[in-house]
Amino acid sequence: MESKTANILAGAAAVVLVALELSLLLCFRLSRPFYLSTAVILSVVLAGTVAALLCHALSPRGRAERMARRPVLDSGEEVSVRVEYSFFRKVAGLPSRFSLEALATATDDFQCVVGRGSSGTVFKGILDDGTAVAVKRIDGSAYGDKEFRAEVSAVGSVQHVSLVRLLGFCLVRNGPRFLVYEFMENGSLDKWIFSQRGGGSGGGRCLTWLQRYQVAVDVAKALAYLHHDCRAKVVHLDVKPENILLDDRLRGTLSDFGLSALMGKEQSRVVTTVRGTTGYLAPEWLLGAGVTEKSDVYSYGMVLMEMLGGRRNLQAEPGPGGSRRWTYLPNLVADKAREGRVMEVLDRRLAPSSVDEAGVRRLAHVALWCAQEKAGARPTMARVVEMLEARGGAAVEPPPPSDMIVVDLLALDPAAHAHRGGGGPFGLPTTPTPGSAGTVSSVASMSDSFALSYLSGR
Repeated sequence: MESKTANILAGAAAVVLVALELSLLLCFRLSRPFYLSTAVILSVVLAGTVAALLCHALSPRGRAERMARRPVLDSGEEVSVRVEYSFFRKVAGLPSRFSLEALATATDDFQCVVGRGSSGTVFKGILDDGTAVAVKRIDGSAYGDKEFRAEVSAVGSVQHVSLVRLLGFCLVRNGPRFLVYEFMENGSLDKWIFSQRGGGSGGGRCLTWLQRYQVAVDVAKALAYLHHDCRAKVVHLDVKPENILLDDRLRGTLSDFGLSALMGKEQSRVVTTVRGTTGYLAPEWLLGAGVTEKSDVYSYGMVLMEMLGGRRNLQAEPGPGGSRRWTYLPNLVADKAREGRVMEVLDRRLAPSSVDEAGVRRLAHVALWCAQEKAGARPTMARVVEMLEARGGAAVEPPPPSDMIVVDLLALDPAAHAHRGGGGPFGLPTTPTPGSAGTVSSVASMSDSFALSYLSGR
């Protein structure tokens, strides 16, 4: 109807224009005023036509008409386009978006729980194509949309053979949020290096010495990639055995780094939310000195010591009269390495004949270098990889003695310190003493997983 009206108006305008030209011709004949009048009329008509066309093209109605004239794909072609788009996303390694219904179906309504952490619960699922996945549900009010977007951005932008791969995500408005990872059948490292007595639940599983050393190299390469080879530096901030997964070949893959801080290459200071786990936190976190990638190096060194000893770094040993004494593995490793008897701290489940003593000494020295009290004394993760792979054939130099202020605090004998008035865990005071600024108290009251805000200098 609108098209018919436009045609009528255009025809009427043409008739009026012809009548006007005939009138001018009768009045002026073929004189100069006739040509000037004709030129003015044609210019006005042309300008008006162009203006009308532009207004129509830019109007919502004009855009709607252009969309209506586009060829419409049938249902088969639409499915083909979606499949091709999905295929290219997978080839590029980009995470896909899953619906809540698809994840509920894959996980049997979230029945198969395979792990729980400070930031969420992990379920095992099977996708429609038979792919086994680990679905992580982000729990707790402490982790909002900002953290979720940070995890998707961080994990989706990095690709490394020793980093767990993010397959997709699910974000529901005012509802739960999920991350979908590739599933690792062999679980986390803690189940393979700790005996039940050593604080684990491995059920008799135990990595050989060569397998442990390979996992150490794998994780070192993953951290080196995050620190040095990503477009934006990624700091993990929660390196621990529970966040190291083993694939079907028992190779190490680093997981759960999505809630970490992304630091720009040229960024000198960054305000970030710091998370971590007691026993792996670098001293600068506890002392408020700021965090950098060297904090990951410290945590990595603590994991190496646990891989050496097959036990938690902080462990209660039976004492006289039924008492318990807390022993701190890093102190023990440092003492034995200094005395040249590092084999005495090795996991007793490993047969001496299957262990390379030079490799044990190398791993112990690397661990002690990484766990230096001062962040500046720790090597970079790129240097750690070089030391572990023995590039150049040179042995790793013994690290210098470290003050280990926090180590000494954690290694206190509770019974002996209770005599001196300490009432908190490991004999630490439960309230800050004058001049202590609450540093010791903050260590004693710290939960297993937490978040604090710091101003971090690179």
